[in-house]
Amino acid sequence: MRTGLIGRWAAVTGAVLVTGACSQVSGLAGVGATSPASIPAGATPPAATTTAQPVPSAEPQAAAGEQQPKGDDPIMVPPPKLSEYTYAFPVKGCKTTYQRKLLVLPKTTIWAARGCAFVAPIDGVVHEVSVQNLWNPATDNGAQREGRFVTIIGEDGVRYLGGHLDSVAEGIKPGERVKAGQVLGKVGNSGNARDTAPNLYFAISWKTGPAYWWVRRGMVKPWDYLDAWRTGNRTLSPREETLKLRTKLGETPACSTLCGGRQVFQAQPTPSRSQTPRPRRERERERGGSDSGFTLSPIAPSGQ
Repeated sequence: MRTGLIGRWAAVTGAVLVTGACSQVSGLAGVGATSPASIPAGATPPAATTTAQPVPSAEPQAAAGEQQPKGDDPIMVPPPKLSEYTYAFPVKGCKTTYQRKLLVLPKTTIWAARGCAFVAPIDGVVHEVSVQNLWNPATDNGAQREGRFVTIIGEDGVRYLGGHLDSVAEGIKPGERVKAGQVLGKVGNSGNARDTAPNLYFAISWKTGPAYWWVRRGMVKPWDYLDAWRTGNRTLSPREETLKLRTKLGETPACSTLCGGRQVFQAQPTPSRSQTPRPRRERERERGGSDSGFTLSPIAPSGQ
């Protein structure tokens, strides 16, 4: 009888062991098969533990003690060479502004402080120089409107004018060779700019004699070239445009804009009075009538 009882206990114990093993196998991987219902009431369930995975870096990490290589400095590419000539902006060392549109003549006014340096825009030879301010508002002679001025004939064959100068640099005279950037004078307001702020009258044309002063005052619009010489390409040349315009208009075209000065009338002495009695009407004129007793004759300004 004892043998039969021991056999039944062995059978029950084996069944329990098999059931527990099956329960553990049937659970999810890494998670116990015990049901939450088996957790005692009031007990706090254990927090789930997760292992943080490292986020891959977008940039390769240097090994310990290894220094990242530096990038090369940017390569400065020079502007394309547009001509064989190199130019300088005509006002040096000062803040400037200038007009970029046609007003009366194809020239520009470069506004700058008094005393700023007017420099040669290109290597060349001094052509004309006026060291005195000969302009007179009473006559407004066109040849003298720029007051003190210097012109040069550049090695590109183009003539450049700087006018309204306060002074002309020492040693600057016709025939003198100059280099681009060399000081030719100081900015001022001589000539017909006497009632304005200091400025440089800057004009581009071609070589003519002094009698054709209106050509000297400007034939080619200069602002595109000034823009390039100051902040763009210093090899942009007005030579081609200047030669084309000279071919079209001729070397000495007739003046068409701001050509004449003012006529000035000079009082002439009254002829000696005759001793012959004159009518009463003539005597009244002498005492202050409309005919005051002298004649006005026009005097043409020189250089017209």
